[in-house]
Amino acid sequence: MQVFHGPADVPAGFGPSAVTIGKFDGLHTGHRAVIADLKALAGDSLVPTVVTFDRNPLELLRPESCPHPLVALDQKLDLLAEAGVAATLVLEFDRALADLEPEAFVEQVLTVPLAMRRVLVGDDFRFGRGGRGDVGLLDALGARHGFSVTVLPKVVEARRRVSSTWIRELLQAGAIEEATALLGRAPSVRGEVVHGAHRGRELGYPTANLAERSDGMIPADGVYAGRLIDRSLPTPIAYPAAISVGSNPTFEGVPPKQVEAYVLDRTLDLYGHVVEIEFRHRIRGQIAYAGIEPLIAQMAVDVARVRTLSD
Repeated sequence: MQVFHGPADVPAGFGPSAVTIGKFDGLHTGHRAVIADLKALAGDSLVPTVVTFDRNPLELLRPESCPHPLVALDQKLDLLAEAGVAATLVLEFDRALADLEPEAFVEQVLTVPLAMRRVLVGDDFRFGRGGRGDVGLLDALGARHGFSVTVLPKVVEARRRVSSTWIRELLQAGAIEEATALLGRAPSVRGEVVHGAHRGRELGYPTANLAERSDGMIPADGVYAGRLIDRSLPTPIAYPAAISVGSNPTFEGVPPKQVEAYVLDRTLDLYGHVVEIEFRHRIRGQIAYAGIEPLIAQMAVDVARVRTLSD
């Protein structure tokens, strides 16, 4: 997939293209339906292209209301590539972009650099300064600039619109299977493996500890069955893993929302590697134990349970 960081990065002669525009946070099943329709709309003559943002626009416009992203930009780009998008234009959402009038947005972002011939949007799509642009204005601009507008219906699951907000609610509740169904994939976080307190090693279960600044939304505290994917290798390798999320209430001084993964039946040196931690099943919540022995006994039970759930 070609990735352009701003309209000026698009090479001369690109396109013609079919375009869809949005945040695409998490690239859930609703987004995937949009991508499938985009590819069908593009056919063999147009380049299926996504226009997205380097951050949630609310981070600039209403930071107090901005939710935690389900995925970071690098994760989103990987997911778009896997979905079969041919090109993605990443816009830096700054004050200059926020103040761009709708007509200027269409010309400077869509028609001139991308040679857009078709655009796919939802019925509630808004664009340009203050959200002044809507589907009606986009259609009028299409007649002027030579592109057609296709409006998509909402994707609904269990009588509710599939949304990133719904998925965040599920992850905050530890409802991994339900979140997976809406995402169309296992939820995950990505980060660098760093040195921890080495308590897992002392207890017989050495873990890969993610740096506090990791990408993606961490689910509710608890123990999970899942996978660790080593993305620092030329070809990523996935390993079944027992995953702990939280501030380990048995020990003092452990930072909140720590993610650590015990890879089953392997001894790996992962320090400094970038890994993806996938959450497949929630085994239990976090528990404070009265001592080390009950904790070790429970860890053995957890690992045995994870083993039965591993692919």
